[in-house]
Amino acid sequence: MAASEPLVQGTGRDGAGFAGVTAGDGPGGVRPYVGRVERHPLQPPVPLVLDPDAVERRAPVFGAADVSPLDADLTLGHRGEPLGERITVGGRVLDGRGRPVRGQLVELWQANAAGRYVHRADRHAAPLDPNFTGAGRCLTDDDGRYRFTTIRPGAYPDVTHHNAWRPSHLHFSLFGTAFTQRLVTQMYFPGDPLLPHDSIWTSVRDASARRRLVAAYDPGLNEPERSLGYRWDIVLDGPDATWAEEGR
Repeated sequence: MAASEPLVQGTGRDGAGFAGVTAGDGPGGVRPYVGRVERHPLQPPVPLVLDPDAVERRAPVFGAADVSPLDADLTLGHRGEPLGERITVGGRVLDGRGRPVRGQLVELWQANAAGRYVHRADRHAAPLDPNFTGAGRCLTDDDGRYRFTTIRPGAYPDVTHHNAWRPSHLHFSLFGTAFTQRLVTQMYFPGDPLLPHDSIWTSVRDASARRRLVAAYDPGLNEPERSLGYRWDIVLDGPDATWAEEGR
């Protein structure tokens, strides 16, 4: 951060203050996305080794034995059914040339139907759902396809702005072949009236890039009498690369 850049101070969802985030002018006078105190690491960064081969030797290795197909269904693993609208989200992970990325670890986390995360720093007054923990993972297949079954998350207050609410969204994380290769992004839902008012979505300056963060309803992904389907592709690089959160 340059010394001349202004800093913003505010309040996180747990009521604690944060500082050291860059201010700026976003579309419609909305400040661009700023960090929250619970997102900040508690420990100093660990220096990387100088030998790049050593980084690769310590890289995460994921295979079919490490990730169960059940991990991709966030509605399972509890005694009862989670509250909310059940959805299926699927798509392809592609490189900059449109080629499928096989065996890619895709992680997903989200708030529950009431807009509450299972996280000790989330002090939103909405109730937790004992039948929903809001995290899953899967590996892409040979065609680069991923698929999750979950519930549509609820909106929640964005305490970094007065009387603002974050639209329904899913967090995605994709790992490469080393710990230093990670993409973190967010997927949104079509027709959400909160999108034009969201500080994160509107901070994406390129209109095409913003549109690519919004999933499309896909009846081909519907599960009869069970869930609505949404399609969302993730492009890792190139001119159509999916927007990624900075510093991830």
